[in-house]
Amino acid sequence: MSQYDVVIIGSGPGGYVAAIHAAQSGLDTAIVERDSTERLGGTCLLRGCIPTKAMLHTADMVEEMEKSEAIGISTGDVELSMEKMHAYKAKVVKKNAGGVKYLMKKNEIDVHFGHGRIAEPGKVDVEDKDGDTTTLEAKNIILATGSTCLHLPFIDMEPERVLDSDRILELEEVPEHLVVIGAGAVGTEFASIFLRYGSKITLVEMIDRVLPGEDKAVSAAAQKSFEKQGMNVLVSSKVTDVKADKDGVKLVVETIDGDETSSQNIEASHLLVAAGRQPATDDIGAEGLDIEIDDRGVIEVDEMMRTGEEGIYAIGDITGSIWLAHLASHEGILAVDHIAGQDPRPINYELVPMCTYCAPEVASVGLSEEEAEERGYDVITGEFPFSAIGKAAILNKTEGFVKIVAESKYDEVLGVHIIGPKATELITEGTLAMELESTVAELIQTIHPHPTLAEAVGEAAHATLGHPIHI
Repeated sequence: MSQYDVVIIGSGPGGYVAAIHAAQSGLDTAIVERDSTERLGGTCLLRGCIPTKAMLHTADMVEEMEKSEAIGISTGDVELSMEKMHAYKAKVVKKNAGGVKYLMKKNEIDVHFGHGRIAEPGKVDVEDKDGDTTTLEAKNIILATGSTCLHLPFIDMEPERVLDSDRILELEEVPEHLVVIGAGAVGTEFASIFLRYGSKITLVEMIDRVLPGEDKAVSAAAQKSFEKQGMNVLVSSKVTDVKADKDGVKLVVETIDGDETSSQNIEASHLLVAAGRQPATDDIGAEGLDIEIDDRGVIEVDEMMRTGEEGIYAIGDITGSIWLAHLASHEGILAVDHIAGQDPRPINYELVPMCTYCAPEVASVGLSEEEAEERGYDVITGEFPFSAIGKAAILNKTEGFVKIVAESKYDEVLGVHIIGPKATELITEGTLAMELESTVAELIQTIHPHPTLAEAVGEAAHATLGHPIHI
């Protein structure tokens, strides 16, 4: 029986980062992964963040080439090859998965492929593909089993033209008409991909706005942009019936407008169900242990990521926190630091940057204007458009703005919200500023290089105090 200080079940960005940090902290470490292809990286690397961003990059390039005449480049007709796109995507995934494998070897982490379950406190059973079981002895166990696609109970997912976010990654043809249920991060990203690949897109969202987790001004700007690009966006709407066969999908969509409800029939070639994800906490061996799992499959943890069972931690999507790879990684580091006796500082979940890689990109950190007002702050805000930024004009990407939410008494930055070019890169400045409890005045005093897109952050700070420079 192998003995370890830490055994981690799951090799996604929470699990493999926790494993590396544990090994670097001097702990004997093992990681267990049940992926049938025996690759490391979890959903994010194999079926989520990395492959979808590769597809988005292809879509970005298609858009760039279609608009290249405006900057003096003639390309002729732009033609997308799904076969070559998939080859490029697979190459990116393979490289990154190989990188994780290399890091396991470099840090002397034992890798066990198979289904990992807690046999009892201090023991993990690993069942391999042949049904043979190996037992690992562990002083500490970290559950990092991630999440799976959420399927709606009234929709039969069997027909080949009804897709979830896993299956759509392997679609060999560009859908003629793709209906997307859910206008959150996953839904809007795939809508942005296939719109630019050439599909007709209908985006359906039950809430009254797209990207409902974002500041209302950003949501409104995103919806306006989607519609300008040619998407059919239906908010305050829900799909009530779906019939699919080998030729296509027929849907009934109900829309609420004030006190009235209308219904329409939509015929499409494909349907993407992107209504969320669910924790992968079935069959992890939690039965009979002091591990609280609610009816959604979420594991209850404390601020150090501990479950109620001594020596067992849980991180990432299974804890019910924000479902983001970068957060799972930080939770893994936090759990390991606690195991190693480092007395770490708990994560401030209000300072987790949110990133959506649709077109235009959307990113935010901290409170929205509405949230700040609900908490009783005397709120001040400032917006600055990318249309007034020289680098945005150079890139021919002038859509969107930076918005800063602050409070007037102490001038503290409460939130930063960005829609526009490279928003997911620019948000790091806002995240760091809020981590350091910066004021708007300090953002103004920070010299932003010219010409850069980051100048929009400094200009938004000026706007928040009522004196924007370039508008």
